[in-house]
Amino acid sequence: MGDRRKKYGASPDMQACPVETTLDVIGGKWKGIILYQLLNGTKRFNEFRRLNPGITQFMLTLQLRELERDGIIHREIYKEVPPRVEYSLTDFGRTLEPVIMSMKVWGESYKERLNENLTIQGEQS
Repeated sequence: MGDRRKKYGASPDMQACPVETTLDVIGGKWKGIILYQLLNGTKRFNEFRRLNPGITQFMLTLQLRELERDGIIHREIYKEVPPRVEYSLTDFGRTLEPVIMSMKVWGESYKERLNENLTIQGEQS
């Protein structure tokens, strides 16, 4: 976690709020999406690029490295030509599954609510 905590002004010691700690590890635009996609199994770098065309190669590399450094994902390098690299959740990373799935359910509910509000607003116009 080291560098991010300093960069964003989070508490330097481990006395921070547990929610802050969790968001420090999985927060941001792409980490939750990467973790959600890994719930379905191992992925290769280019699979992430195909699934998430909006992410740059640099940002994907950065996010994967941070998740690996935090012990959430495992990177397996196969000595082939060309080299093959696969990413998977660690056992510790799997403990985030209920959190990620709860976020998915909440997101679906929120999107439904937004759509209902837009429908109501459209009917009132």
